[in-house]
Amino acid sequence: MLPETVIISRTDTKNSSHVELATFYLGDACCGINILSVQEINKLTEVTPVPLAPEYVKGVLNIRGNIISLIDAGKRLGISSELEKKKQMNIIVLFENESIGLLIDRIGEVVRAEKENIEEPPANVGVIQRKYIEGVLKTEKELICVLNLNNLLGKNNSPFQRL
Repeated sequence: MLPETVIISRTDTKNSSHVELATFYLGDACCGINILSVQEINKLTEVTPVPLAPEYVKGVLNIRGNIISLIDAGKRLGISSELEKKKQMNIIVLFENESIGLLIDRIGEVVRAEKENIEEPPANVGVIQRKYIEGVLKTEKELICVLNLNNLLGKNNSPFQRL
């Protein structure tokens, strides 16, 4: 059984030839993000909805007194979830000095990869999804879509930005 909170320990890989990816699942799709961005992984707690927020913004969480925006990563990427909400988890990432939660279906493992083995996303990926995918890593078990947090969460894509 997974504890309520998992704090991630990591090694600095910014200047190395490899990257460590924290992997997780959205439906059947395996995704990964650089582990240096991950603060912690939590079971989903009570979410407070935010009026007039985009559909992919689930609301905000109060984690140990910190208010954290929660983004439904599956909706953001156009991937549907079939898991019961009570089984979903969130990954808290640090992005531009702000903690943001990504709602996921389940956690995977940490995968170490040579940066040169991360390939361009395939051409058949939709234009919208493609901008959120930095690359694809082929492993013996599966394909991992490496997400681009700058595009997923960046200022131009802020969950609360008005159009």
